[in-house]
Amino acid sequence: MFRRPFKGGAIFLVLAALLILGACGTKTAPGEGTGPAGGESKTDSAKPETLTVGASQEPHAQILNDVVKPKLKDEGIDLKVVVFQDYVQPNVKLAEKELDANYFQHIPFLEKTNQEKGYDLIPVCGVHIEPLGAYVAKGKNYKSAADLPDGATIAITNDPTNQGRMLLLLEREGLIKLAEGKGASATTTDIVENPKHLKFLPMDAPLLPRALEDPKVDLALINTNFALQAGLNPTKDAIFMEDKTSPYVNVVAVRPESKEDPRIQKLCDVLLSDDVKQYIEEKYQGAVVPAQVRY
Repeated sequence: MFRRPFKGGAIFLVLAALLILGACGTKTAPGEGTGPAGGESKTDSAKPETLTVGASQEPHAQILNDVVKPKLKDEGIDLKVVVFQDYVQPNVKLAEKELDANYFQHIPFLEKTNQEKGYDLIPVCGVHIEPLGAYVAKGKNYKSAADLPDGATIAITNDPTNQGRMLLLLEREGLIKLAEGKGASATTTDIVENPKHLKFLPMDAPLLPRALEDPKVDLALINTNFALQAGLNPTKDAIFMEDKTSPYVNVVAVRPESKEDPRIQKLCDVLLSDDVKQYIEEKYQGAVVPAQVRY
């Protein structure tokens, strides 16, 4: 009698062939994959470290994003820039460890904040100076300090540190005289001579550019970062400015335990580089002046 061939043997051969092919397909080349031979993948081991820095929009965040961020990326650091519109929150967030560093203030302001808030924040490097400028209000046509009329109203900051700085600038221009020895700590109560009977309108620093629209205001003294944000050109629009020897160097500030952090040191390395110096000089044309120092 004719018998049909047993199919079980054929099925066995097919299954064996598939197992052999599967083993070949999943074979790992030496030095690849995970485990003792290959270790972690290159992508995982090269994951960048994050560095979070708080900054004012102009020129601080601009410098960080345009020049510093790509250079730190080459160093394996992912720079996150958090922009603030005021002078209070960057130090609050740094003290509360929500930031690794901030870059927006000068040392007198930092010292005043530490004293008032009980912080112990420190500067690690100084990057630039922003000479303070005096801007004429809309509809007025003053060309110099001497043109200001009797009883003119000047908008100034209500921040004590920068208010003293503004009053020193007015004193330099011969508009007022301050009590002996007051210097940068001066307030409007320390004015001992005011021949033009000037009036002062203190306000939050970010609001000073808006004061130029107020018909009651004749002049506003504005920090350069807020002037730049408002579209003002300090070297062309200000009728007088601090000179380039201003001691108010803008610094990178950190908590004391972060001073030797390699990420912070690399941040300062880039900020103090010739590339950043050249960027500042070319972009801001004297409105911002490089002043590179490490503390």
